[in-house]
Amino acid sequence: MSRVIVLGAGVLGASVAYHLAVAGVQVVVIEAGGPAAGTSSATFSMDVTHLKTPRTYYELNRAGAALHATLAEELGGTSWRHPMPAIQWGDSEESQRGLRERAVRLRSWGHPCRLADPSELRDLAPAVDPAACTASELVVHDQSAWYDAPLFVQRLLDRAATLGADIRYGLRANALIRRGDTVTGVETGTRRWEADWVVNCTGPDADRVAALAGTDLPMNRIPGLVGESTPVPDLQLDAILATPEVDLRPAPGDRICSISWPVDALLPAQSDDALAERLHAGGQRVLPALRTARLAGVRLGVRPVPADGLPLAGTHPGVPGLYHLVTHSGVNLAPELGRLAAQEIVNGEGPDLAEYRVTRGAATSVQDESLTLMTTR
Repeated sequence: MSRVIVLGAGVLGASVAYHLAVAGVQVVVIEAGGPAAGTSSATFSMDVTHLKTPRTYYELNRAGAALHATLAEELGGTSWRHPMPAIQWGDSEESQRGLRERAVRLRSWGHPCRLADPSELRDLAPAVDPAACTASELVVHDQSAWYDAPLFVQRLLDRAATLGADIRYGLRANALIRRGDTVTGVETGTRRWEADWVVNCTGPDADRVAALAGTDLPMNRIPGLVGESTPVPDLQLDAILATPEVDLRPAPGDRICSISWPVDALLPAQSDDALAERLHAGGQRVLPALRTARLAGVRLGVRPVPADGLPLAGTHPGVPGLYHLVTHSGVNLAPELGRLAAQEIVNGEGPDLAEYRVTRGAATSVQDESLTLMTTR
């Protein structure tokens, strides 16, 4: 193994590049924009392990969340990982029952979560308007965290570069180089890049790269708005909030990051401006201190979502040399998926990613519970 080209410098590409560089592989990263320029910078970026099914996929996410903590210690310096509890509540008997049943299942899997009285909001998140929670109970995940995804990507790429990785921005792969059936590199404009492996970590663009090799990936693109407020220095939020209308978490610079599944369900029927106003208004109802702020910006992220909600990893049998790695919830999964993919590229396919092969066929049902949430609210 002498040379690998990684297409994409988002969370997955950065993680694969880092783990390959640690293994002593010569790595070239080719990115059309800049570091974390795509979906990786337009995401809520939290530990979503508690939303994942089936059990094996839950365990993969749990391993990813744990490796975030390990990597943050190994790399040192300012951490992209911010531990804090995540608090959920519903707005109907049905939604509360669903949260309770999930909590029971999670506890049976060894996941640290608990049911709590809404009065605990006064201690866990005193900035929340008590009237915003009409539920009779909360679900609290005391060991959750949110991630500064752009910082995460930059830290991985910086370390990969110190290990010899060549990071190239502003280049788009528009053709694959092949020797017989085997992919041996990419073309970017007038430049040819030769390699032993090409790794497709291009997120929403992954199926286009697959098509360059005459194959396809069973994936969809699901849009979502991510808002970020202007600074609110007097607002101290020490928890991640998952409410029926809006999800909220801290963001760097005394800001608040927000998403809303009900708002996303209206895309693209309503204008981004109208939806941004609704997103911010939802946050203001939960956190009154946001009424002194405005939205500093709203980004439209495009989530690359495999058809059954589970990751796509590996090669097509007829196209050796081209390794695909595609998923949603990529920030949480990136440390572990990047590690496992790099391991397979160096040592050959192993059992850990066997159920996520790109050849597993079209999905007959959604496996990931969080995808159901994303597409039905």
